[in-house]
Amino acid sequence: MKLNILKNKVIGILFASSVVLCGCTDLDEKVFSELPGDGSYEFSDTEIQAQYGVIYDRLRDMYDGWEGYMDISQECGDLLMTPYRTYGGWGAQYVALHKHEFHSTINHLYRPWYSCYQGINSCNQLLDNETINKNETAVAELRTFRALFYYVLFDLWRNIPVTTTLNVPDGFSPEQETPQFTFDFIVKEVEESKPLLTKVAEKGQINYYGACMLLAKMYLNHDAWFPDAPDNKYYGLAIEQVNEVINSGVYTLADSYREPFSVAGSKENIFELMYDNKYAGHGTNHFCKWFPAVCKDVFGVSFDPWNGSACVPQFFYSYDDADTRKADTWKWGVQRDTQGNIIYDNGKEVNLTPEVWAIEKPGAGDYQGARLWLYEIQPGDIGTSDDNVPFFRLTDAYFIKAECLLRLGGYKDETEQDAADIVTMIRRRAFKNNPEKAVRTVAQLKGGSVYDYGLRETQGILDEDKNLTKIEIIETHEGGDDIILGGLLDDLAWEFVYEHHRRQDLIRFKMTNGCNVFNGKSWFGKSANTNPNDRHLDIFPILKDNLDANPKLKQNPGYTK
Repeated sequence: MKLNILKNKVIGILFASSVVLCGCTDLDEKVFSELPGDGSYEFSDTEIQAQYGVIYDRLRDMYDGWEGYMDISQECGDLLMTPYRTYGGWGAQYVALHKHEFHSTINHLYRPWYSCYQGINSCNQLLDNETINKNETAVAELRTFRALFYYVLFDLWRNIPVTTTLNVPDGFSPEQETPQFTFDFIVKEVEESKPLLTKVAEKGQINYYGACMLLAKMYLNHDAWFPDAPDNKYYGLAIEQVNEVINSGVYTLADSYREPFSVAGSKENIFELMYDNKYAGHGTNHFCKWFPAVCKDVFGVSFDPWNGSACVPQFFYSYDDADTRKADTWKWGVQRDTQGNIIYDNGKEVNLTPEVWAIEKPGAGDYQGARLWLYEIQPGDIGTSDDNVPFFRLTDAYFIKAECLLRLGGYKDETEQDAADIVTMIRRRAFKNNPEKAVRTVAQLKGGSVYDYGLRETQGILDEDKNLTKIEIIETHEGGDDIILGGLLDDLAWEFVYEHHRRQDLIRFKMTNGCNVFNGKSWFGKSANTNPNDRHLDIFPILKDNLDANPKLKQNPGYTK
């Protein structure tokens, strides 16, 4: 994809998109073609906001469009998977992602790259406008949105082009920048923009505290992104950013775990992506991708889901039985319709089993694997397409603070015990009936993980009746005792199951042998790479189509074109 692909298109669609996506209620139409051409007209803040439609649309598409950032951040981790389904379908790129067999033609690599650069070009188009450029608040918002797109690209690929204008010659191809250049660029953009952003919380808008969270994420991951140049100062900088969010009083923790993922949204959500069934729906990744068709009757949904993804069994069994987040996140067992009647398929009870045969060879049976229902599923023809999806929420700010306190051994007047108290506070809403189990100690958080790491599959061949034959059981046991801060890594898993966290977290947390957990541990269907010097899988290969479109791009180290 050429990065100036929207140069001639974006002007024509900005205003049309904004009318639909921003829901403007001002019926006094402003005819922009009749504005004075001498530069004397100044857009109001409302008129400028009305032109952000494409930006919001690209954020939604980047994040939760088919094969978007959420998928690419989760499918390669140890919490969930999309196995080959023995009835046919699925598998392929999902299996390759899960097994860490990354290559430059995986379709998942298309969506985030394409949508992020579309969003960046939309920001650049508006920033190039002399009238908009006079409004310092608008400039700050647009630079922050642009930095958010670059943050996603940097997280996934690291070696990326950076552009700040569409005023370029015909045939222009941008240069590929170094990771250090792009890191510094993103931080500078947000640091300079943050003071000019509003501190008022408004749904779907990036504000001062959203900028704090973006900076905190940059600082939190610095040492994982630059493992050859670690610098503890960034953990302190991350704490200072999230302290602004926490101490502001603008956001409060939700009373229930599921509230931030509801249609109504939550007082906990700092920045959320707004979906709407009629104008800006998604309705697939949080329902269709997970449940078998018969389960539409569980929720009273009028369309068939597609039976794809499932919880990794090892993760499913890592929960404490008293942790209500398990049932709040996953559906398993015998399924019942909205009237409480057992659902049958060909005369047999529909029973979603936590156990799964394999990621492939033969894959998973129709009803194998617990299914995710964390996001609110509405009846009728809506499903999850009205949900508000949190990108940053207050719980995340608290966990960033706790992690950095533990990594630093305390910061300023706060200690490791304060970190343990934070995690305990978060856990209380999941252990209301067993408050003693909510308590986490410093030793537990700094100790090993309870995750039963190791290869775990039952491979074989299906006969005509779909019975598994020629069975080969693959079972190794690595455990998690060798994971540094393994207890905290567990709590991150239970709290942030499907929120674009896990890949980043697994790369950030290390083992005593020097490997990060992402590479160094095995889990269901995925083998370990125990060479601490081989970190090329920490980032993805650049899609072959993008390399072909821009001759200045070089493939990321460790991958072939």
